[in-house]
Amino acid sequence: MVLAQLGGSISRAIQHMSNATVIDEKALTDCLNEITRALLQSDVQFSLVRKMQTNIKNIVNLDDLAAGHNKRRIIQQAIFNELCDILDPGKPSFTPKKGKASVVMFVGLQGSGKTTTCTKYAHYHQKKGWKPALVCADTFRAGAFDQLKQNATKAKIPFYGSYTESDPVKIAVEGVERFKNENCDLIIVDTSGRHKQEAALFEEMRQVSVATRPDLVIFVMDSSIGQAAYDQALAFKQSVAVGAVIITKMDGHAKGGGALSAVAATKSPVIFIGTGEHMDEFEVFDVKPFVSRLLGMGDLSGFMDKIQEVVPMDQQPELLQKLSEGTFTLRIMYEQFQNLLKMGPIGQVLSMLPGASAELMPKGSEKEGQAKIKRYMTMMDSMTNQELDSTNPKLMNESRIMRIARGSGRPVKEVEGLFEEYKRIAKAWSNMKGLGKMAKKGDMSSLARNMNAQQMSKALPPQMLKQIGGMGGLQNLMKQMGSAKDMMGMVGGGGK
Repeated sequence: MVLAQLGGSISRAIQHMSNATVIDEKALTDCLNEITRALLQSDVQFSLVRKMQTNIKNIVNLDDLAAGHNKRRIIQQAIFNELCDILDPGKPSFTPKKGKASVVMFVGLQGSGKTTTCTKYAHYHQKKGWKPALVCADTFRAGAFDQLKQNATKAKIPFYGSYTESDPVKIAVEGVERFKNENCDLIIVDTSGRHKQEAALFEEMRQVSVATRPDLVIFVMDSSIGQAAYDQALAFKQSVAVGAVIITKMDGHAKGGGALSAVAATKSPVIFIGTGEHMDEFEVFDVKPFVSRLLGMGDLSGFMDKIQEVVPMDQQPELLQKLSEGTFTLRIMYEQFQNLLKMGPIGQVLSMLPGASAELMPKGSEKEGQAKIKRYMTMMDSMTNQELDSTNPKLMNESRIMRIARGSGRPVKEVEGLFEEYKRIAKAWSNMKGLGKMAKKGDMSSLARNMNAQQMSKALPPQMLKQIGGMGGLQNLMKQMGSAKDMMGMVGGGGK
């Protein structure tokens, strides 16, 4: 994933500093130099990096810290806060209201995925109860209207455009008026892609903005744009009142640091990120969980939200009941594999777990991981109800393993591997015994809110717990953020 390499580099720099016998000025400087190199290599603008380094040095005055202070934790907190400040301009963007017509204008560079993002934005709000509509005011790019028409038809969203009219301002005004009359409460205007050197196209963008009077102008930016991001974003901000940013192509493996620069240039918040080509690969952006995942500290709230999305409401009380009993069967494992496949790219889910990051899932290995899960499910399809519902590992003798291997068409060694995986997960599940009782009936997220450090440490795989500094590191993370909501932005949790 974009920025995964940056996150890994920053995490390693902090780890190197933690391993130092004494955290003095030299250890802090070495750590900051390593982070600076990582940010510059990821195409974050030099002035932003220099400002961040200066701010951290000003905040962390080692001479003033008493002997009992956890210097590593204070430095890590300062780095976390500075990255959050780069991504958070401190002002919320305009939020459309249901039932009241809002006009949202999309601007951006050519090839940034703007037209697709318009449809994703409309589709997201349509699922939430809005009545969106799309207007194609892009008369510059051949095929723009065809693309929007195709996307809108697929998502069942009304659209407006013209094959004959060449004036984008006229199309935009007519489209907005038409959909206002049809009582649409979210009218999205797609404009021509441009870059800062094209003065005529910038003038056209200003004219469309004046004519349609949008409630919100969204700047769409390709995460792989690099060092040019700051200047390009600034040019847009100077021409129209950019109020929010959407970053696309976050599923790629580009450096992605330009995304941080664009936010600083426009002084506008990122509201969504595009994580793939499909309509549903579109996520609400929240600064603290994003930076937390970037630093390998996880995102508990995001992880539990993912579970809530894929586990039907009527099944949640049952799952919590099984969790509280510590009961884990092959049937439950099968159901959780189904849920995992629905949660999206495995690397993305992995980055929500503490001590892990998307960098741990190398490019290309996600497909292999998903294929392995599907093979396990095929083997379980060849099991009897007694085998699927049993909690007794001794039930699986050699003859049953041979029968399952023949029925699924898989080698005996793979079936044995499935049972080893089952035993490992069952052991982790039993460590979470009793946690389900703390959750409100049917509310998965309240389980996360009520876990204390002791219980969370039992639920985490040992290598992850070690990576975040053991029991002491986990307790410090939870204490430092104070409230449960903020804590969830800093710490992620869940079993593997």
